Amino acid sequence: MRVTTWMAMPFLFVSAVLGLTGVAGLLVGSTSTRDMALSVALFGAGVAVNVVGGGMVAWRWAWQRVVLRWAYPAGVLALGIAVDGVRVPVVAVVVVGVPVLALLVAQYVVERRRTAAESDEPLASSGYGC
Repeated sequence: MRVTTWMAMPFLFVSAVLGLTGVAGLLVGSTSTRDMALSVALFGAGVAVNVVGGGMVAWRWAWQRVVLRWAYPAGVLALGIAVDGVRVPVVAVVVVGVPVLALLVAQYVVERRRTAAESDEPLASSGYGC
């Protein structure tokens, strides 16, 4: 995974979850106030996804693996603490979150197909053979 993709992960996760929550709220009619509050817990979950994904990043330099891998998630969590309770319009959340969710699902499907194709190749051609 590229470093830039990894850096986008927590924000894509937060956007997708907010989008799903907004759609669900609109469907059941529970969003009577027309806005939703951001949550530090949601940002914490995004940071957890980011930390776990850090092991799959193709780091370019050693300092990135040490400093960026841990300082960036800490900064995202600090941002989550700072914006905890900020209210955002449900319409904006849905307009941003649903396409992000579609993007994430499409990316997942592409990656699954790529890894399945790679696993079908013989080991000698992948460079891992003797």
